[in-house]
Order: sequence, then structure tokens, then C-alpha cells
Amino acid sequence: MARPVRCRRICLEPKYDCFIPRGADGAQEVILTVDEFEAVRLIDHEKRTHEQCAGQMGVSRTTVTEMYERARAKIAECLVEGKTLCIFGGNYTLCDGSAWSCCQKQCDRADQAAANRAVNRKEAGRMRIAVTYENGNVFQHFGHTEQFKVYEIEDGAITDAQVISTEGNGHGALAGMLSELKVDTLICGGIGAGAQNALAAAGIRLYGGVSGSTDEAVKALLAGTLAYNPEVHCDHHGEGHSHGEGHVCGAHHGGCGGNGGACH
Repeated sequence: MARPVRCRRICLEPKYDCFIPRGADGAQEVILTVDEFEAVRLIDHEKRTHEQCAGQMGVSRTTVTEMYERARAKIAECLVEGKTLCIFGGNYTLCDGSAWSCCQKQCDRADQAAANRAVNRKEAGRMRIAVTYENGNVFQHFGHTEQFKVYEIEDGAITDAQVISTEGNGHGALAGMLSELKVDTLICGGIGAGAQNALAAAGIRLYGGVSGSTDEAVKALLAGTLAYNPEVHCDHHGEGHSHGEGHVCGAHHGGCGGNGGACH
């Protein structure tokens, strides 16, 4: 029995759905499905790898390669033989606006989803703040944090807090995790530009370069007195420098981020 085909996630439907060779009215049509179009758009237009494309579309790399090769063959057939290229159909679904799970950057649906979440929570007088967490303090490496402490805020006061494991997820998935937890705000130590972009795409406000007690940091944020670095970043100097190979971070020597901040 054949396995059911997984629905492919796409960010954008094509603006133009038909290409007709000049002077070839009535030419034979070739159908390019929307998911095949998306594979070509991501790989050829946005210069993504097959692996990155697979992650964005929610399918295997093998599936992406098969779609991409079919699409390229159809496009070549139209160019060489003067056939009409029509784009429609296929097994796909549009992204739901939770940006990190889809396009990993700003998109209209992500912007609208984030705006709706923010309006709904603001109208209810609520916030949800996450802090990178280790032994009661702000953990200094966003991409390596093993836990977040998530605070429920109502009318400017903490009503609940719980520590949540990141389950080994690296910085590439943490923004998506926070979005799924409906977090509005993140407090952390050091954080890289890619993670900052992912948080911004998910509508999560960032306060980086923070150290010390997580509880006190949240109280300071609510009181408007939190000391943070709006330009926090982490620089990796040179190829292949890990923490054991010359990369200076956070509490080690204060070399990354602001206020002793760290990486990712």
C-alpha cells in the first residue's frame, strides 16, 4: 500500500500562472504544479539548498529533489518546444503565518499573524515573557540554552512561571518553539543576527545582553528599568571556531554581545 503524500507547505502562490510563447497561440500546454513552482522559486530564485528547501516545505530532501527535477524538465520542454507553461494544482498548503516554521523571514502572513497575536494579548492585558535559563540566571548563549523560563503576565504582574526544556533544539528551531508557546518577549544574553531575524519575523520582542537573575530581569522589564543592549550580537571570528577553538563568549571573557553577552 502506497504511503499518503505529505502536503507541501508553500509561502507564496505564483503571481503569474501562465506563460505563452510569442506567436504560438494554441500551443500545447504543460502543467507545472504550485509545489513544483515553489521548489524552483526557493532553489533557483532564492538560492536555497535542497535541504533548506525541504525544511521550509515540510518534506524530505529526496522529495524536493524529485519535484525540482520534474519542474526543470517541464520548463525546459516549454522553452525548447515552444509550449505554454501553466502553473496550478498540486498537493500543497499555504503557510499559517508562524514564520519560523515556514519562510524564516518576514512575510505578509507572518506579519499579520504576529500583529493579531499582539493585539489580542494586549487587549486582554496579558504578556508572555521567555528568558534563557540556567540555575536561576539568564543563560548567556541563546542558541545553546537547554531551558526557557516562561512567565505569564497579567495587568503588569507575574501570575505564573514555569521552566520549559528546549529538548535539544538549536538556535534554528528555538524561535519557532517560542512562537508556538505564544511568547511575546524574549530576554537573553548574547544572540546572533540570524536568530534575531527569526524572532523579529515571529513578532517576538528581544531584550538581549542581559545577565543575572531571571526573576529580577522580568521584574525590571515590567518596571521599565531593565538594563539591556539593543545592539547585542555575537561575532564568530574565522572559520570553524567553536567554543573550544578560540571563540570567546559571554561569561568566559565578555567577548560577545553586550553586557557580557554570548552567541547565537
